[in-house]
Formats: sequence, C-alpha cells, structure tokens
Amino acid sequence: MNNNLENVLKKEPRRALQYSLIAIVLVILLAVSSPALHGAHVTTKGIAIGWNILMGILMPDTSLLFGLNDSSVAYLILQTIAIAFLGTLVGAVIAVPLSFISATNIVPRPVVIVTRFIIMAIRTVPSLVYGLMFIRVTGPGPFAGVMTLAIVSIGMISKLFIETIEDLDSGILESLDACGSTFFQKIRYGVLPQLSSDFISILVYRFDMNLREATILGLVGAGGIGAPMIFAMGAYHWHQVGAILIGLFILVFVVEIISNKLRQKILYG
Repeated sequence: MNNNLENVLKKEPRRALQYSLIAIVLVILLAVSSPALHGAHVTTKGIAIGWNILMGILMPDTSLLFGLNDSSVAYLILQTIAIAFLGTLVGAVIAVPLSFISATNIVPRPVVIVTRFIIMAIRTVPSLVYGLMFIRVTGPGPFAGVMTLAIVSIGMISKLFIETIEDLDSGILESLDACGSTFFQKIRYGVLPQLSSDFISILVYRFDMNLREATILGLVGAGGIGAPMIFAMGAYHWHQVGAILIGLFILVFVVEIISNKLRQKILYG
C-alpha cells in the first residue's frame, strides 16, 4: 500500500517552479502597489473623527432612525429601493433585445460585432461618471439615479444574458429553423422557455448590486440615502450619520438574505 502511494506521488508533476513564479509575481505586484499606501497619514484629528463616527453608530439619532417623515431613514431606504428597482427594470427592458441581437447563435456575426461594441462602450464608463452626467442634464434627484442605474445595468445584464443565450440547447433552434419559424418565433418558443429562470436570477442579482450603487450615487446628489449621509458628515452630525449607517446595514443585510433565497428558489426549485 505504501509502495503504491509512493509511486503515485512520484508521478505527480513537480510544481515547485510554478509556485515560485507565482510567489515572485505576487511580490512584484505588492511592490508596485506599495506607493498607494504612502499617502495614508493618520492624524490625531482623523482618529477623533473615527471615534465620533463609532459613537454615532452606538448612539444614533433615534428620531431620524425611527421617524416616519420624508427625512427619516425609513423614507430614504424606500426611496433607495425604488431607485434601484426602476433602474434595474429600465436597464433590463433595454438589455433583453440588445442581448438577443448580440448572440452569435441568433444573429449574423457582423450584427454581433456592432452590438457588442455598443455594450462594451456602455460598460467602460463608471457609474459615478454617469451620475454626474445625468445630474447636469436632469438636475440632482432620484430621476438622475434611476437613469444612471439603468445605463449601468444595461452593460452587465446584457453581458450575462448573452452568455446565457449562447449556452442554450441549439437543437431546439435547429428544429424551429427546419419548421420555417421566424426570428421572433424562435425567441418566443425556443429561447425564452429555456432561459426564463436564468434571466430572473440575473435580474435579482443586478437589483442587489443596484441597491449598493444607489447608495453611492446619493453621495453625488443622485437621490437615495447617500445624499443625507454626506450632508450629515459635512455638518459633523455624527449621530445622524450613525442612524443612516445602521439603516444601510439593515437594508443590505435583509436584501442579501432575500435575494439569495429567491435566486436559489428560481435556480433549484
């Protein structure tokens, strides 16, 4: 038994050189990245601000945290959820047809090249840049956040939808082609029944991401709970900051649990 084990181990490829190269690459990357840490100068004032933020979380503004007016945490959370939901919905409505005309097993390759270039261009620009652009066009507020999340969602949803469409059973499409089905009939009867659960799972995942994006976009004035938080930090109202951070934690925690359960239910029944 021991001899057999020794023979098997001797036949295993020696990976010492491979592991050494990986270690060297990691060391080089750490060395190149080290200048990013040179600007981290923690001062006494910074420590005091960090302590005030911690105390604000431990002793939040209860009137803001549990209030029911239009400036309370509950209202701001609902507004953030609404922005994320509408942004995901609008993005999905645009992404679905864009995905079908970007799949190589559905349309000719020249069309795929053009549409994928458009999707790549959309995905290139960060969400904060889109947010600043829409704020200049529509003015600050929730609508700018919705449009920003819609554009950002198009890029990611389209990419995942395309991968899902290209992995479907091609035999069904070939059968529909043999029956003389049109392009839209192939999508209706050959594609959608196979992909509906995957599509919904992707949308739930993107909605989860958009909730976090909506919070960040609020920092630049695109609605949601982020804007009141940055105003409270600017005014050194740490108890209000603590109340908003607690609300954000509860929101992300609850949505994370619900989205995971929903995605598992959709994918595995």
